[in-house]
Amino acid sequence: MRQSSDSAVAPLRFDTVMIANRGEIATRIQRACHALGIKTVMICSEADRQAPYGRDAQHFLCVGPAPAAKSYLNQDAILLAARLTGAGAIHPGYGFLSEKAAFAEAIERAGLVFIGPPASAIATMGDKIAAKRAMIAAGVPCVPGPDTALPEDRDVIERTARKIGYPVIIKAAGGGGGRGMRVVADAGQLHEAVALTRQEARQAFGSAELYMEKFLQHPRHIEIQVLCDNNGNALWLGHRDCSMQRRHQKVVEEAPAPGISPRIIDPVGLACVEACRQIGYRGVGTFEFLFEDGRFYFIEMNTRLQVEHPVTEMTSGLDIVQEQIKVAQGCRLEIDQAGVRCTGHSIECRINAEDPDSFLPSAGMIGRLTLPEGEGVRVDTHIHEGYRVSPYYDSLIAKLIVHAPNRPAAIARMREALAATEIGGISTNLAFLRALFDDEAFASGATDIHYLEQWLARRRST
Repeated sequence: MRQSSDSAVAPLRFDTVMIANRGEIATRIQRACHALGIKTVMICSEADRQAPYGRDAQHFLCVGPAPAAKSYLNQDAILLAARLTGAGAIHPGYGFLSEKAAFAEAIERAGLVFIGPPASAIATMGDKIAAKRAMIAAGVPCVPGPDTALPEDRDVIERTARKIGYPVIIKAAGGGGGRGMRVVADAGQLHEAVALTRQEARQAFGSAELYMEKFLQHPRHIEIQVLCDNNGNALWLGHRDCSMQRRHQKVVEEAPAPGISPRIIDPVGLACVEACRQIGYRGVGTFEFLFEDGRFYFIEMNTRLQVEHPVTEMTSGLDIVQEQIKVAQGCRLEIDQAGVRCTGHSIECRINAEDPDSFLPSAGMIGRLTLPEGEGVRVDTHIHEGYRVSPYYDSLIAKLIVHAPNRPAAIARMREALAATEIGGISTNLAFLRALFDDEAFASGATDIHYLEQWLARRRST
């Protein structure tokens, strides 16, 4: 990856960053900070006191018990820890508090820097109806359906569904992560689906507001990565395919998305950049689309760093996390759109502590550990032999990333890397990933967002 120059951090709004997260992403952010000459403050829960990244931090503070609600989601404890240690900025990573507008506001009120977009942008894009309205205004293509909330009136709901055309999907306006949505195949299912989704949305997101869109039956999941500074400069850094999903959770990601012509995707990337300018976006973010029959349909924006950012780093040559921190320092982007040159092909596999057949989480102590090395191979992880995997958090323990001149070569390199990976003491999804990379349809790229579930169903039936 291209290295950042010392002059890039000249404004120095802060010299110490608190990393309000854990696991592999805490390690990744710490590495970027240290490369920029910035000190780090790490937090942990009682369950993570022995996390290896704590040894490399200026301070390592426990902010609460193991449950995330009492530690990594405890805003007051995190802000107090930042004040006690003299941190000038807080990086939220992904998950936890990363997309909470109120947290970003609290950080700024405390006189600290939030390494992320303005709270106003988080709020706009976190409300799916407001986000769709903003995207339409910027010329970003959206899924057919109104940019207004569903009313309570049953007749209006029925007319809306007929106008869109079945099948439709009901979604929670404040939802995300695959929750708060139901597909409706015909009019007979409509009102029950609305009632159930409304109840789920109220419980999960604190708002019963819903909206309705056309349900696309065989789409791919395509993402566009953006990077913006405080001076109106905005870039898009190529695209990713994240169609390999199980229960709406991504398993394998790759860049670029195979088989999509620049003629089709370039205008969409430029529209995303224009949308960023219109909403006053800052830092890194990702526009997520469904892609079907040669057309893009916006579904949501993630206003944070994403798990799959390494595949874009490998193809663009940019250290996205360093760029995010530099923008928060007040630096201008050092390249323009013409300077973004994406080359080769990169694939990422998420290695999870889970049973490869049932996918139930697997906690315990890691025994023998062998991680692959070599040209075009990267592993982002925080684990080591003797590390205890906690049952309290997400099961992701490592990300295996490869880069090669083209997609077939990248697939071959990933097969070799997966074969060379050994994680003892706990169950992992390594066997599942190895089997997937031997699948002919996956290797050909002839898949959509439903393919992995169908593939798993076929495996269970044989």
